[in-house]
Amino acid sequence: MSSQPEITVPLGAVTTTKRPTATIAVVGNPNSGKSSLFNRLTGMSQRTANYPGVTVERRVGRATVGDEVVDLIDLPGTYSLTPSSTDERIAVGVLFGRVLGTPKPDAVLAVVDSTRLYQGLFLIQQLVDLGRPLVVALTMSDAALKAGLKIDVERLGQHLGGVQVFPVVATTGRGFEPLKAALATLRQAAPPRSLSLWPELQRAVDVIEPVLGPKGAGFSRGEIERLLIGGEDAEESLAPAMPPETEAALEELRRGLFSGEPPLAVEARQRYAWIRFVLGDVQTTGSAVVRRGAELVHWINQPWPATALFVLAMALVFQAVFAWAQVFMDLIDLGVSDLGGWIQTLLPDGALSSFLVDGVIAGVGSVIIFLPQILILFLFIIVMEDTGYLARAAFLVDRAMRSIGLSGQSVIPLLSSFACAVPSIMATRVIPNRRDRIATIIAAPFMTCSARLPIYALLIAAFVPDRQLLFFNIQGLVLFGLYAIGILGGVGTALLLRRSALRGKNPAFILALPEFRLPNLRTVAVKLLDRVRVFMRRAGTVIF
Repeated sequence: MSSQPEITVPLGAVTTTKRPTATIAVVGNPNSGKSSLFNRLTGMSQRTANYPGVTVERRVGRATVGDEVVDLIDLPGTYSLTPSSTDERIAVGVLFGRVLGTPKPDAVLAVVDSTRLYQGLFLIQQLVDLGRPLVVALTMSDAALKAGLKIDVERLGQHLGGVQVFPVVATTGRGFEPLKAALATLRQAAPPRSLSLWPELQRAVDVIEPVLGPKGAGFSRGEIERLLIGGEDAEESLAPAMPPETEAALEELRRGLFSGEPPLAVEARQRYAWIRFVLGDVQTTGSAVVRRGAELVHWINQPWPATALFVLAMALVFQAVFAWAQVFMDLIDLGVSDLGGWIQTLLPDGALSSFLVDGVIAGVGSVIIFLPQILILFLFIIVMEDTGYLARAAFLVDRAMRSIGLSGQSVIPLLSSFACAVPSIMATRVIPNRRDRIATIIAAPFMTCSARLPIYALLIAAFVPDRQLLFFNIQGLVLFGLYAIGILGGVGTALLLRRSALRGKNPAFILALPEFRLPNLRTVAVKLLDRVRVFMRRAGTVIF
């Protein structure tokens, strides 16, 4: 790890320089509380960039655990090690050490939602098969207790091959001290024991491993398992290392393992049979009476209440980005103008004065002026994501959005485009599929943003008569028509792109609706400041 940068860690009155002793991947299902746990462990000691060649964000943070310092990599959420989207391919690629610029993790911190243990254990089994030091954090343990769920963490750890399991609450920090102590020594810990839940697969790995030859010696048993089970990602990554005779051996082994059935279906049957057995041993359900809160959530999830709440939420977001931000934008504009005027009074007219006033101050000011809209939009997105509502909104409108070539995650960026295209394009980061993300980015500027309204108002007043047509004012109808043209242009562009340049198979929309929960203010603040930092660095420096 000598190539990693040094950091300074204050210890009382003494300051020492320490290097990170390990790189730990933080992996879990979407909406499992993974980012909240990552933010609490790293605080503001984190960096955000993009993985090479894709728009998926790479978040790396540094955490002090005991006397040690470790690097944590917050991987995109994934349900299994058989990826079906760009985000999942990045997560699996990092775990297997196949992503340029990202070191292969020394160990893995797996995050599982305590209220959805049945779902999370599928991924944990596959992580155990990697043969890497592993620790499990059970998030939302307080919500599990309120729901009457009790989990025997010691027995669960035994079923997982001796893995340490820690129940934690990311919003309050409860349970984090023993988790940090485990992370401090995780790199030196022994890998978990093999689960032996599918002996036939293990025997197939033993058979094919020698056939791969010297080129395949660097692949782990977990990677070879993925190759046997199938999937484009595994075949693409391992194909260069396979000698010609390997394909025939693979096909023979697959016939014996799957008997003509879909490999992923056979794997799911094997793994879920084991999961049901484990849950029966480690999890007990209390006789909790259904609370009024649960009844309210059930009512909200019904089609009509869910639609009404969605319309109300989107109207609130639209109003906030469109109107509430204007006051702060005017203040920033006034401040930039006053600063430029003050510089002009200090310096004589010339190249330097023009460079500072018309170039630096006016140029960077033209970027900063969007900051209130970006802050407000991302505040709403982060709060909706943390409360669990964003997933419900995406699920609700997914069918309608797919009819125009987009996904449910596109609706919030497109609606916010009516206020400003800049924050809406930044908001497309919540869309996991690359093709949907690009189509949304290209469609967003067609929407009529607030900056166009003064131009529209001027042109309509100059060329359209102020007369009534039945119950409607002609000028109002023209303004409505301009908005409609923008919407049709965006929708038509998205459809054209998805049927031509961005043609491809629509990814499966798999979404586990998370429980409603109160957002954590610390997590919201960290995420919001991180978005501001990214915007100022990417846009401000380019303009400067």
